[in-house]
Amino acid sequence: MSGVLALVGLLLLATVILVSVYTDAGFSPDGTTPRTTSTREVPKAVSEGGPIIEVDAAGKVTTRGMPARTIALTFDDGPDPEWTPKILDVLGKHHAPATFFVVGSQVARHPAIARRITDEGHEIAGHSFTHPDLAELPDWRREMENSQTQLAIAYATGRSSSLMRPPYSSFADAITDKDWETVQSVGQQGYLTVLDTMDSQDWRRPGADAIVRNLTPRGTAGQIVLLHDAGGDRSQTVAALDRLLPELQRKGYRFSTVSAAIGAEANPPATDDTIWRGRALVWTVHVADAVLNVLWALLIVAGGLIVVRTLILFAFAWRHSRHRRSPDWSWGLPVTTPVTIIVPAYNEEKTIAPAVRSLSQSAHPGVEVLVVDDGSTDGTAQAVRDLRLGNVRIVQVPNAGKANALNAGVALSRNELVVMVDADTVVEPDAVHRLVQPFADPMMGAVAGNVKVANRKNLIGKWQHIEYVIGFNLDRRLYDTLGCIPTIPGALGAFRRKALTEAGGLSTDTLAEDTDLTMAIHRAGWRVVYQESARAYTEAPATVRQLWKQRYRWSYGTMQSMWKHRRAVVESGASGRFGRRGLPFIALFSVLLPLLAPLIDLMAVYGLLFLDRQITIIGWLAMLVVQVLTAILAFRLDREPLRPLWTLPLQQVVYRQVMYLVLLVSALAAVTGRRLRWQTIHRTGDLSSAPSPVRGV
Repeated sequence: MSGVLALVGLLLLATVILVSVYTDAGFSPDGTTPRTTSTREVPKAVSEGGPIIEVDAAGKVTTRGMPARTIALTFDDGPDPEWTPKILDVLGKHHAPATFFVVGSQVARHPAIARRITDEGHEIAGHSFTHPDLAELPDWRREMENSQTQLAIAYATGRSSSLMRPPYSSFADAITDKDWETVQSVGQQGYLTVLDTMDSQDWRRPGADAIVRNLTPRGTAGQIVLLHDAGGDRSQTVAALDRLLPELQRKGYRFSTVSAAIGAEANPPATDDTIWRGRALVWTVHVADAVLNVLWALLIVAGGLIVVRTLILFAFAWRHSRHRRSPDWSWGLPVTTPVTIIVPAYNEEKTIAPAVRSLSQSAHPGVEVLVVDDGSTDGTAQAVRDLRLGNVRIVQVPNAGKANALNAGVALSRNELVVMVDADTVVEPDAVHRLVQPFADPMMGAVAGNVKVANRKNLIGKWQHIEYVIGFNLDRRLYDTLGCIPTIPGALGAFRRKALTEAGGLSTDTLAEDTDLTMAIHRAGWRVVYQESARAYTEAPATVRQLWKQRYRWSYGTMQSMWKHRRAVVESGASGRFGRRGLPFIALFSVLLPLLAPLIDLMAVYGLLFLDRQITIIGWLAMLVVQVLTAILAFRLDREPLRPLWTLPLQQVVYRQVMYLVLLVSALAAVTGRRLRWQTIHRTGDLSSAPSPVRGV
């Protein structure tokens, strides 16, 4: 169910973004779009006629002009929240009516300004919905551009409009064959096409003086003059208008709307049905814009978190490494007390033998390996017996899950120090010895080992290897420095038996029993540290399906654990210290940041398609550089060869998207309260990158 919700959510998000993209009137100014020059099909009555063109249903063409000494001020591309009100103020000051050819998407975004236009006695007309070149569009798209503009006008003003001016149009004698197709098309839809006879060229921003000169008539002929109230800085237009209007009025010119000048009705009342459909359209635009604004804000938050996380990781991880490598540093007196290694196993026939053999050969003195067979239905138990190792014993318990198997192992163990290792994991010979050295501190409750991917031959294995080195072990250095390691990995972790008891043992309350237990140990007042020199090699999922199952359980279980231990934030003592330091850090960098990180790729795609591609590519590459630098640091600190990093760019494009979706689905499952069951992973027995003494066992 959560997967379906995630898919529906992504589809809705994609739809909203497409709506916002479609309605974004980020167009080039009039006069800058290349035009075709062929005029063979344009009737002379049009090219030599007036600027107002009517084409009726029968194809009859009528053109009209303005009466003598009558000027129709027309403004294109608005309404604009900054410049349209200033232009309206100037028009009101000089009592000059005007006709505003509005872009529908702008009306949807600023309906109050459109309403002010008609309330103050001006005329409103269509200029398409998104300001495309209508001559380059098919008929259905032209109709949609005009009808959507009508809906927006109807909602904003309660009126319709019969006037229309195609974007990038000019004088009647400049109409080309393609333009004529547009004029005919909009005429069939019932619109009068209104061109102009004088162009202010204010879109060039030539200065107020030049605009005044361009709009000063020579003679007494009536004119339709073109200005703009949107599409950029219109301060020159406002200044020129304030000078031009009184000057022309003194010369005997009068100002009129286009429809009033020709005796037509341009803005009759809209029908209730049109107004309601306009309301739906406008709210769709508003929602789309709001979502996109939120996405940009979240992108900034995600970018900020990435930068902060990177700086913190570099500072603390490097400090952690230098501190551990100092010749004067040690955990204390050597720890040589016996250790019980518990290996929970359920149907691990393919991997159990190499795992148990590597553990039995540990360099630490007095190692006891206890395999807890959790009701396996394959030959797991027999594979262990066939090894015939003296320090290995096996117990079989009814199948009740990993947590119960581990609790059974703790109850049957003979030593105070307990190491837990997964049945698909092999360890280096000195790993267990190194792992238990921090227990020289009597307040040490648990130690996390350094887990690496053993099967790195294919791309999925390489990507997980990179993720383990960067996302797990580098982060653990940071959490170790801050004293708030959230998870002792099930693949390799050591515990003091008393700490396990005080923490209540392993619980079945969550699907991340290791995270749940680690948080409980913190809250009980014990120290938890990371021992990077204790290395284990585990078999990672070999297919996308298996990877999905594992990470789904991890993500969901981590959220469960955080919710279970949420009261630590307000408690006192050790629990409060962990709650106020660890939980916010985990929430920010392990949950929130991964949830927001997809926006980087999502907005990168958006930018490539609809924004400045060069800037978008530079921004995305900058984030990739941050990832590469972080990876190099992590691999150097872990003394790993850098060869696998050639796959890092591809990992960002492919693998990362899968992890995003896993976390999103997990979050939806957690929010909806769905109870996820344990996910078993199919094993292949590939431990090819494990230490050479264990290979081929």
